[in-house]
Amino acid sequence: MKKLLAIAALLISTVGFAQSNKEDVDFIQSIYGKEKKEIVAGFIVLEGAQKDAFWTLYDEYEVKRKDLGKQRIALLEKYAKSYMTLSDADTDKLMQDMIALGMANDKLQKTYYGKMKKAAGVKAAAQFLQIEAYLLSAVRATIMENIPFIGELD
Repeated sequence: MKKLLAIAALLISTVGFAQSNKEDVDFIQSIYGKEKKEIVAGFIVLEGAQKDAFWTLYDEYEVKRKDLGKQRIALLEKYAKSYMTLSDADTDKLMQDMIALGMANDKLQKTYYGKMKKAAGVKAAAQFLQIEAYLLSAVRATIMENIPFIGELD
């Protein structure tokens, strides 16, 4: 788990207060995704058709989650670049975008919970949501520890 959080911190550091590039983000996301999949595989144990169905859906989910992750990184970059000059309008736009991104993430999880429940059972789907919530919370905490609050550096 600590290794996964270290990867998340590395991702944040590429955003930092400098411009990241697409290849760096893709590379770090692939490492994070691999580590994450190993953690999920250790937590959710299935066999046979349920296992195959779950991992097919999980892989679909990860593609969509990574797209949302890239949007989150873009928002963090925008925040970093404009931090010292944020107007009320800019701040409001960033917050509205963060709220929308959170809602999109919740909707994605809800959608895949339903799909996984049908394909792999309630227990596996619930475990999926639990581990996702835990990992997302850990990554969000790491992000918040590494970026300044609005107005903190004024």
